[in-house]
Amino acid sequence: MKTPSAQRVFITPEGVDLRLQIASVGQRVGALVIDVAIILLVLIALTIGALLLGVGAAVGAGQLGTEIMAVIWLLGAFLLRNFYFFAFELSAAAATPGKRMLGLRVASRDGGPLKAESVFARNAMRELELFLPITLLLSGVGGDRVDGWTALLTLIWVSGFVLLPLLNKDRLRAGDIVGGTWVIRAPKQKLVRDMADESIQHRAAYVFTTAQLDAYGVHELQVLETVLRQNQPATLRVVAERIEAKIGWKRTADHHPRDFLSAYYAALRERLEQRLLMGVRRRDKHDV
Repeated sequence: MKTPSAQRVFITPEGVDLRLQIASVGQRVGALVIDVAIILLVLIALTIGALLLGVGAAVGAGQLGTEIMAVIWLLGAFLLRNFYFFAFELSAAAATPGKRMLGLRVASRDGGPLKAESVFARNAMRELELFLPITLLLSGVGGDRVDGWTALLTLIWVSGFVLLPLLNKDRLRAGDIVGGTWVIRAPKQKLVRDMADESIQHRAAYVFTTAQLDAYGVHELQVLETVLRQNQPATLRVVAERIEAKIGWKRTADHHPRDFLSAYYAALRERLEQRLLMGVRRRDKHDV
């Protein structure tokens, strides 16, 4: 059967064959619009706060006051947008609020956990792709005007990067190419809780030691979650065998791969949440 154009085969480091849906260009643009709107609202709120604290009164309402407020906007926007994208995409959700609202997340194309350097690279490229050219164009508003050739070249520059996701099958922008990432469609969060509730039903029949649960981290939990959601018997059997070998689990006569994986998922999730409350976050099985 032919693989749908938006679907990709994704082999994890554990050897699990998953099927992922690539986010459409429209979804990515929509997420970016939401995120930019959030950044602008925060920046407006900070500006109002600065005015209420007397920054405007201190410099007066003249040219100096206008220049200082312009500096606040430019510097604040630069720091805010970079921290915003980097922090949210490096979180466990691997997604900004805009992406989460549209059911998207960032993932590493090599199947491994998302690394800080990858997130930094993809967001640093966004500055060159979009924000710096737009800042250049807006810098001429109300002051020295940007000449026609500069505006035209800037528009061509931005258009090239904007059209890039339309010219490759994985809909990668320049930041994805440099950072080794892609944006995929993530399941609704409601399904995750439903799965956790279902998994708890199998806990009584399976008791795991702390050492057995500490064999894996957040990345493996997310992979296991996807495997359970897809519910493919062959994949369930292979993953169950790998986990059993890893943690030294002894099978019983009434062993069933899905029941075992569901119980291990619930126990691992609970263990990781307990460790997180103590300030310990294990990203994957290699994170000691």
